[in-house]
Amino acid sequence: MADLFSSYTLKDVTLRNRIAVPPMCQYMAEDGLANDWHRAHYATLARGGSGLVIVEATGVAPEGRITPGCLGLWNDTQAEKLREIAAAIKATGAVPGIQIAHAGRKASANKPWEGDDHLPENDPRAWQPIAPSAIAFGGDLPRVPKEMSIADIQRVKNDFVAAAKRALAAGFEWLEIHFAHGYLGQSFTSAHSNQRTDQYGGSVENRSRFTLETLEAIREVWPEHLPLTARFGVIEYDGNDEATLSESIELVKAWRARGLDMLSVSVGFTIPETNIPWGPAFLAPIAQRVRLEADIPVSSAWGFGAPTLADNAIRQAKLDLAMIGRAHLENPHWPYFAAKALHQENPAWVLPAPYAHWLARYRSPTEA
Repeated sequence: MADLFSSYTLKDVTLRNRIAVPPMCQYMAEDGLANDWHRAHYATLARGGSGLVIVEATGVAPEGRITPGCLGLWNDTQAEKLREIAAAIKATGAVPGIQIAHAGRKASANKPWEGDDHLPENDPRAWQPIAPSAIAFGGDLPRVPKEMSIADIQRVKNDFVAAAKRALAAGFEWLEIHFAHGYLGQSFTSAHSNQRTDQYGGSVENRSRFTLETLEAIREVWPEHLPLTARFGVIEYDGNDEATLSESIELVKAWRARGLDMLSVSVGFTIPETNIPWGPAFLAPIAQRVRLEADIPVSSAWGFGAPTLADNAIRQAKLDLAMIGRAHLENPHWPYFAAKALHQENPAWVLPAPYAHWLARYRSPTEA
């Protein structure tokens, strides 16, 4: 039986355990460029002992960033900065991953601690968001996006492909496409945000077309031996949950047939009017259903920070990987904490040797 500290192999990549650090936006970049903050942040997380570290949502185009502080991967200079981060993650024994993203109608926003709302249109840092339809998200994000033309759609698909190529050249071995959280991919799939009347809107098949075509195009340039994954909101909690989940599972099956290797199960966040049942591991049964019905490996975040919850999700085959986000920010050595909580033999050995030696030798502060 697999557990949290079992190794995990997907394609030709083997993780030393089932603990993953999910993408967590830092909003600390300038012009999309990684800097000292990112280098220290990701090296610290990777040293903690997880099997996989996925770099935060990285814009495939300037207008695809959530905020002006988001990372980018639309030029080679950005890729060179990210190469240093991929190398730092790999040097610790973790697998370096990256999430490529386009924020769609949620783009051109302030950093969360500066308002988490749309930048005023006259702000020199602002830009025009784009989306499947000219429908605002609402709430603190009221700006109406420009409806994408067919040429816009093709350009963005090409941007995803170019970003995937740069991610590979920069040394990343695990690619995640951000199709979740009300950003561009998710907004194409949802009737809440997609009211087009052409081949990219209307029926479920048409609303799925953008993500299917984008995935296919990325699969052509991302090596078959490396994992290609996606994060997607399979449920909205908008009162239409069973229909949305059923549609989502059928879409995931179609993605799997086109080369998707794993799904990171999340919530849609396509509209602000929802009733999400926040709680520990609340997505675990949803993830398990996707795993079984779509016949695809799954991961999930949201509330797995208690070691027993994460371990049980693996043991009960609800998840293949546990994404541990905020708990890693609180404690970058969360895998060591989890190993102790789960009574692993020699728990310190999940850490780098300079830490593991002293923690294993001295069992308590009074012995030091």
